Amino acid sequence: MSHLLSILLTLALIGILIYIIAENEHPVHTLAWVIAIVFLPVIGLILYFLVGHRPRRKRLVEAEELQQFKALTKQQHQTAIASTPDAFNGLATLMQTMNQAFPLKGNTVKPYLEFYPMLDDLLADLESARDHIHFEFFKFENDPSGRRVAEVLKRKASEGVTVRIQYDDLGNLTRKRFYRELKRAGIQVKPFLALTLPFISENINFRNHRKIVVVDGRVGYLGGMNIAERYGAGLTWGPWRDTHLRVEGPAVAELQTSFLCDWRFSSGELLAEPRYYPPIPATGDTLMQVISSGPMDEWHVAMQGLVRLLANARQYVYIQSPYFIPTPSVMLALKNAALSGVDIRVMFPWRGDSGPLVSLASKSYVREALAAGVQIYFYRKGFLHSKTVVADDCFTTIGSTNVDVRSYTLDFEINAYVYNEKLALEMKAAFLRDQHDSEHTDLVRWNQRAPIQKFKESFARLFSPLL
Repeated sequence: MSHLLSILLTLALIGILIYIIAENEHPVHTLAWVIAIVFLPVIGLILYFLVGHRPRRKRLVEAEELQQFKALTKQQHQTAIASTPDAFNGLATLMQTMNQAFPLKGNTVKPYLEFYPMLDDLLADLESARDHIHFEFFKFENDPSGRRVAEVLKRKASEGVTVRIQYDDLGNLTRKRFYRELKRAGIQVKPFLALTLPFISENINFRNHRKIVVVDGRVGYLGGMNIAERYGAGLTWGPWRDTHLRVEGPAVAELQTSFLCDWRFSSGELLAEPRYYPPIPATGDTLMQVISSGPMDEWHVAMQGLVRLLANARQYVYIQSPYFIPTPSVMLALKNAALSGVDIRVMFPWRGDSGPLVSLASKSYVREALAAGVQIYFYRKGFLHSKTVVADDCFTTIGSTNVDVRSYTLDFEINAYVYNEKLALEMKAAFLRDQHDSEHTDLVRWNQRAPIQKFKESFARLFSPLL
């Protein structure tokens, strides 16, 4: 019997290895899994199933369904679809080709660098809802800030407003009772990528990292902030620095599409209805695109957008991210831009919020970047969670996407691409202020660190695809 079991296990391992090779992924990725499974078959198979296997599943929504949402946007905002500034026309065209993201003019945007002012405006906008509220966050916590939001949502539901909430299941496993309470209040609540058996589910390595609010199809929010008290109160070792964006105008329709595509996937409901795409007159002069990205997409939209931006920039690109674990293509684009004379600055926190492994892995990329002329700033005042890029005084992106492998390949993300001088100058000024709370390093000093520290960073880097 044991002999037969050994034969079956061997055949299973051979089958898995053939499958991995046939996936035609990057050779380094493929070889790493082959070695792991050959030398550690049981552990290797478990790890591959949990974090290595990317099932060939259908897309988030069918192409025909996406076109229904896009047709509603075009129907209401055909005159708002506009061309972008010449300097960024290639970037905007790339986003429209890959992501069907319309460049829409006539918007007003308001950035937030602190949580409580954003929360106050969000609560006021939720109170104003008359038809529907669409609410999607990676984390929506049952703490003082979360309960303030929850009370407004429950009250609006009792008034007859349709309220829909979706959340990342693994990121909110400890808040099931909180969500049941919201359901009992008449709110429609759906987990995204529900994990019935979270420790063996093939979905455990995919996260919905988006932060989206749409009120009556007229006002929207997106950015880096979740609904949690620590975003305002900070951590025990320092304040929390983040960036979020409020949007009014035609671009809200694209935020709506992102939410409704996710809702179609998580609930099965197709809500391609004019009710959710009301006509919105121009409210300002801001031109923007809304970019959604995720592991089910044909392209790595967020990553390719940053690569194109870096190739496009002529003066500077300033990047803020809580983590710095770039893919090879992003690292190459950073180095190419710096070597071409563009002022490239990357800021991330010296101390992370996800344990030492992520922080060590981020620091393992610093020497390579410094050697090419990229300027590195370690934010020291507290924790920097802002996901912001500003370039050449006329382009800004604010959203949920980190500069890391996970955001580019495994997570569902959303960003605003804003072609506007006023916002770019505001975000540039914010970056320069944050430099005063940061440590600037150089290649000589970085190379002088203890060998054991360098080894720990190199070891942590081995886990970069999982972080």
